[in-house]
Amino acid sequence: MLKDQFGRIHNYLRISLTDDCNFRCLYCMPNEKISCLPGSQIMQPHEILKLAETFVNLGVNKIRLTGGEPLVRNGFGQILDELAQLPVELTITTNGFLLKRYLPNLLDAGVKSINVSLDALDPKRFAAVTQRNHFQMVWDNIMLLLQNNIRVKINTVAMAGLIEHELFDFIELTRDLPLHVRFIEFMPFNLNDWKSSKVITADHLLQQTQSRYKIVKLKDEPHATAKKYKIPDHKGTIAFITTMSDHFCEECNRIRLTADGKLKNCIFSSEETDLLTALRKGQAIEPLIHKGLYSKHRALGGQFDQNYKLLNPEALKNRSMISIGG
Repeated sequence: MLKDQFGRIHNYLRISLTDDCNFRCLYCMPNEKISCLPGSQIMQPHEILKLAETFVNLGVNKIRLTGGEPLVRNGFGQILDELAQLPVELTITTNGFLLKRYLPNLLDAGVKSINVSLDALDPKRFAAVTQRNHFQMVWDNIMLLLQNNIRVKINTVAMAGLIEHELFDFIELTRDLPLHVRFIEFMPFNLNDWKSSKVITADHLLQQTQSRYKIVKLKDEPHATAKKYKIPDHKGTIAFITTMSDHFCEECNRIRLTADGKLKNCIFSSEETDLLTALRKGQAIEPLIHKGLYSKHRALGGQFDQNYKLLNPEALKNRSMISIGG
């Protein structure tokens, strides 16, 4: 069993397969010339499997593959197939562009739920955010997932200057489609030009939503990051992830493994535990995992508090979002 110093049990592992991506979203990988890690420094398929098996033996029962964009990782199909043999719920977070190519692999692996990052429904705004003109491909692939009975959660970063124009359009997606749209408060990472003025809080979005719709609060799942709501007669749901305005650290059950094999016990933590180097040297991994997780701070990586408006992003010690894993 994996516990931190506050007794929180961790059974959910997020594995970043790569720090590369075929999009350049402004809040994640804004610099077109950013250098990705060389192949020798990232986990190889057999190393990913070995580390995943170790975590499963310690109580992990859910694994999410992230990036970067996990589907651009060489050997993604092999990695997926091997992880599918483990006794875990397996899922991914993706920008959606390559889903059609890998749909057979995803179905064979028994993936039943996929998170798709989609920050704009207007193709021009989509291109402005991602610096790629691929909206239609992403949308078609979302429809393809639904046609194959895969549950789709849409992750939308609520940034000032963007979400105000499309909030109701996103909500309307849930009227006739069984989509689960989640609005995520804009979080600070290296290179993403975070400012408190760019944060649109869940409370603000909720008030805007209630001005037009009657909504019903749903029961949140254990360890949930999202506060879920239902609009009567809509097939889907909406939810708000309140990282900045009302964190959910008390019930956190998540561990992160970066593409270069570093354990991060919190997305905001500056502390990392190098598992890959130890694995390659033939050293015991389990003690390192326990030690790295045990030191987890009570909230927000110990780097800031709930008053995000006073936060100086330059004072944070962390990676860019793309090198952590979404």
